Amino acid sequence: MATREIYETTFDEDVQTDSSANQCPECNGRITTNAVETVCEECGLVVDEQRIDHGPEWRAFDEDERERTGAPLTTTRHDRGLSTEIGWGTDANGNTLSGRKRQQVARMRREQTRGRFQSKAERNLAHGLGEVRRIVSALELSETIRDQACQLFRSAQNDNLLPGRSIEAMAAASVYGACRCNGLSRTLGDVTDPARVEQSRVTNAYKTLNTELDLPAQPVTPSAFVPRFASELDVPDQIRQQARRLAENSESAGVTTGVRPSGFAAACLYKAGREQGQLLTQSDVAEVANVSPVTVRTHQDALDELSV
Repeated sequence: MATREIYETTFDEDVQTDSSANQCPECNGRITTNAVETVCEECGLVVDEQRIDHGPEWRAFDEDERERTGAPLTTTRHDRGLSTEIGWGTDANGNTLSGRKRQQVARMRREQTRGRFQSKAERNLAHGLGEVRRIVSALELSETIRDQACQLFRSAQNDNLLPGRSIEAMAAASVYGACRCNGLSRTLGDVTDPARVEQSRVTNAYKTLNTELDLPAQPVTPSAFVPRFASELDVPDQIRQQARRLAENSESAGVTTGVRPSGFAAACLYKAGREQGQLLTQSDVAEVANVSPVTVRTHQDALDELSV
């Protein structure tokens, strides 16, 4: 009977409980304890607080003090960063290893590399995540976009979307999909340039991701391309602001529906430069936007009709 009562009794740290063993040292009142502190209900004295420290413990305030935990989990690694990394030449204290010890560590590193992947799927995942990190670094995107792209590639593998498709194409499509979901001004050509695959394969891979995973992709507007193109052309702020106003007015009027946003943004910069007295050539703005000068002239005619 007593054993059953013990095992039926549960304890929740978030629920206040009475402490019968101790009393308030001030007024001998009743003490209640929760997950944060121990308080006297009679006088309000805080007897104890922060009983459990839920925070990290990897802070080191002294150079000789070692950190007792490793790096946090990350989605950019196939094993989420939990694999063993064997160093080179020195031990944990920075001391140089002897020749015999270096040979032993080299053999351990070789065996660890051979047993790093448990299956071909893990090897493909590691290769794909490495491509995602490389493309993100070449495009100078943020860590948030990198983590989202890695998670998108992982979801594609879990949904069995990789068979029959290039890993490099799926990695580039994951980066482009992360940019589209966050409304960044990156064209498919911008993402394909640092990738080791043709643009047609990246296009097909992105269509598969968008269809199968139902991505919340946001439409990219011409006004989102104006700041980046203006920075690459090194134009004054007046031209950039004028081009931004032209693009936003065109979006409100519905002129930009069905057009390539990068080409329309280039036309806005060209027209703003003419209005501000700085003549930008059509070939320069077309080269920055990766479009033809004919596209810039066509969108310029649409802007002229809108201003009339």
